[in-house]
Amino acid sequence: MQDILDELQRRREQARAGGGEERIERQHRRGKLTARERIDALLDDGSFEEYDMFVEHRCAEFGMAEKKFAGDGVVTGWGAIDGRTVFVMAKDFTVFGGSLSEAHAEKMVKVMDMAIKTGAPVIGLFDAGGARIQEGVASLAGYGEVFLRNVQASGVIPQISVIMGPCAGGDVYSPAMTDFIFMVRDTSYMFVTGPDVVKAVTNEEVTAAELGGADVHTKRSSVADGAFANDLQAMLHIRKLIGFLPSSNREAPPEVATRDDPAREEPSLDTLIPDNPNQPYDMMELVEKVVDEGDVFPIQPDFARNVITGFARLEGRSVGIVANQPMVLAGVLDADASRKAARFVRFCDAFNIPIVTFVDVPGFMPGTAQEYGGLIKHGAKLLFAYTQATVPMVTVITRKAYGGAYVVMASKHIGCDVNYAWPTAEIAVMGAKGAAEILFRRDADDPERLAERIAQYEERFANPFIAAERGYLDDVIMPHSTRRRICRALKMLRAKHETQPAKKHDNIPL
Repeated sequence: MQDILDELQRRREQARAGGGEERIERQHRRGKLTARERIDALLDDGSFEEYDMFVEHRCAEFGMAEKKFAGDGVVTGWGAIDGRTVFVMAKDFTVFGGSLSEAHAEKMVKVMDMAIKTGAPVIGLFDAGGARIQEGVASLAGYGEVFLRNVQASGVIPQISVIMGPCAGGDVYSPAMTDFIFMVRDTSYMFVTGPDVVKAVTNEEVTAAELGGADVHTKRSSVADGAFANDLQAMLHIRKLIGFLPSSNREAPPEVATRDDPAREEPSLDTLIPDNPNQPYDMMELVEKVVDEGDVFPIQPDFARNVITGFARLEGRSVGIVANQPMVLAGVLDADASRKAARFVRFCDAFNIPIVTFVDVPGFMPGTAQEYGGLIKHGAKLLFAYTQATVPMVTVITRKAYGGAYVVMASKHIGCDVNYAWPTAEIAVMGAKGAAEILFRRDADDPERLAERIAQYEERFANPFIAAERGYLDDVIMPHSTRRRICRALKMLRAKHETQPAKKHDNIPL
């Protein structure tokens, strides 16, 4: 009996060694943790249960029969984050560069299937060179099986991908179908084809970082939702993110204890809006002063910064925050901001997370660049997302809410449940100056007369009371009471139940 136990222990130690000490040391020299070190940092101490530790590939081509490692380049299993079950699959770069084989894919599929059945999030830690070319079509078939599970899990359980090294070719499409992608600066990159292929096909010389580094995907392409300085910081932030999310679409968002009084007033908000309507202010200051303990987990903070998206809590319950940012492009909605916000709204709605929207929007961005870039359809994505959402929704208009952008930003007309405005709100088709120049063209050459007309329009429309008189606003509130009013509204809406007409699926303007 002891011989059997000793053999089991020997095999376990061999599997945990991955590709061996030399390759592990090479991984450390690159500033990266190993797959198992990452899992240890991500999960609660001692909670990890590994699946398929002894699995090996079945390829005999190109001398592969003599090259086998237990685990075959990916560590899979389940554990806990703050006591809540999560499933994990971590690519092991020390074994075949983390490349995907048929057996490797089967390990991933097993934990994804289990995550869907049990209703628990799945987290993928990617550090790999793509398909294992020695296996040919078998590895491609493995990718297809993984992709199928990504789609089946979408909207059912949260899926989070963390790019912690190379992620190329077929490997990029699984993360692309998950809910969130995060990267590690300087050590991670993702692209469909690498620099060598780009040079061969297009004669363009580009580095891996320039082609698919963290800066590219967090600031330009919007592929990634955030980037962190190192592996450990990434794991700590993923733990925090999980704390905001329900385990599945069958659950309500998690609730945590808070000492922040829901009735707390914030007198500084009464002077947040500048007297000059064209002067910006920081909407994030408002968000942080309203939510529990000023704690916000931003999503895509470096992309389309004219709109803020992120998770926070009110009365200890998770909420999704969407807010125009007057500090960037005056908070205007452009194509990038629209699709950024739309995707976030759809995630919140899929996972029962209430949405709080703060509005200060002068309209949609004009210009040929936006029109040629499909602003109409991108703007429609946000309109579609809000209109389709059935979760509790509360909107606060702080200043400008002009034109179609007023309607799109969670207005009463497209289904928002509770709509408030500050006394400084301006709800109109457009700004007073532009409106006066159109309505009173004859006075355009008379500055004094035009100024009178502008003042006349401002008096009539540069306030929230016309909308309130028509019932488009539920109340005009004092800024300092914003937290209390939102908390009360969300508490009232906890029992909200709303369904959409029966359909196979919608056809969002992608």
